[in-house]
Amino acid sequence: MSDGRVDGAVRELEVLGVAGSLRRASFNRALLRAAVELAPLSMRIRVFEIGDLPLYNADLDTDEHRPAAVREWKEAVSRADGVLLVSPEYNHSVPGVMQNALDWASRPSMKSPFRGKPVGIMGASGGLFGTARGQQQLKLVLMSMLAYVMPHPGVAVTQAATRFDAEGTLVDATTREFVTDYLTELEAWIRRFAVDSPTAS
Repeated sequence: MSDGRVDGAVRELEVLGVAGSLRRASFNRALLRAAVELAPLSMRIRVFEIGDLPLYNADLDTDEHRPAAVREWKEAVSRADGVLLVSPEYNHSVPGVMQNALDWASRPSMKSPFRGKPVGIMGASGGLFGTARGQQQLKLVLMSMLAYVMPHPGVAVTQAATRFDAEGTLVDATTREFVTDYLTELEAWIRRFAVDSPTAS
């Protein structure tokens, strides 16, 4: 597979960043903003909002009836070189809003835009366990969609209130360093599967 080089230069990767919480002051939204800030110079993270997606309904999941928001979501995943999911953990599992977005993207069977797509996972929690259990559930969902989940323990930020300031800025130096290192590894993982665009110049 190509490493994304164009005319000898490393092509900038576009990564779709998705927060699994709708709460404006969510720690996971703050963590995604930190990822945008800390991403390698050759990787740009573009945030996509999934809050407008309707609840999954197979009656609407046809070419004739598929909602515009769903089409936009699936097209955004298809165009991206990789995806970064930043999600809280609800009841040891995946939040409904994130699961709903993945349900829409999983269809039709075996033709998901996540198929063969490199994916990274991060999460933040106010508790002591981070989002480790939820991330394991998320990995199972992504594996069923044939996504290429990066083989890494992931980023599970614990006691998030002590790591972000009142404005939602990630200020803990150790966490910032860990996130930076993770994103560097994610870039390398995505480049293993990157395909040069025929229109790149």
